[in-house]
Amino acid sequence: MTTGTGLAERIGIVACSAEGAALCYRTFCAEAAAILGPYAHPDVCLHGRSLACYVELLDQGDWEGVAGLMLSSAEALARAGADLLVCPDNTIHQALPLLRHRSPLPWLHIADVVADEATRRGYTRLGILGTQWLMEGSVYSTVLGSRGVSAVIPQLDDRGAIHTVIMDELVHGLVRQESLQRCQDAVLRLSDLGCEAVVLGCTELPLLLNDANTPLPTLDSTRLLARAAAVATCGLPHHVPPTPA
Repeated sequence: MTTGTGLAERIGIVACSAEGAALCYRTFCAEAAAILGPYAHPDVCLHGRSLACYVELLDQGDWEGVAGLMLSSAEALARAGADLLVCPDNTIHQALPLLRHRSPLPWLHIADVVADEATRRGYTRLGILGTQWLMEGSVYSTVLGSRGVSAVIPQLDDRGAIHTVIMDELVHGLVRQESLQRCQDAVLRLSDLGCEAVVLGCTELPLLLNDANTPLPTLDSTRLLARAAAVATCGLPHHVPPTPA
């Protein structure tokens, strides 16, 4: 249910990878505590289907199947009493338009949240980092384009390397120095293409990249989404900087 102020009381997290869902949950709790007081946060529900199920469908290009998995989580979270849904996985947002009209609950769209922050910072040209499915898909190009912001993806070799780092390492919680260097090099090439910042458009990329070690400023999609969820549940002011990792 929602409160008399229009704020949601319980957030439902649609999980895809364990690392990404855990980061979203931790950040939501930290952001909420910043306004509600130590240890305090609204209720949180989480439901996740096996990542293997998602990967199989993504490899097949079966977006209807991906939508079905997301919808099953949405229905489970509705039964658990959630009021509003978030999904910290950028890639599967490509399936969200296929299920939104059937969803029992409203969703916060991760690319909308990132676009809000990009507009606030005055960016007009962003590099997009994520899985190959995400970088070559329409999630960010569509939403950013509607705000007059250009979305630029890395060159083909860089896309393949970043995808491998995510799927073979980061989803398992592995962080390697050589992978950091490879991603930093890719960001440098995006800088050469005129990008002003990069979107960490994969739930796990914040495990590897951040403002301190990346040649361009970063827009951390997972933490921005968690912050938007905190705003929706306890009215955390939009202008306060996100809680550090």
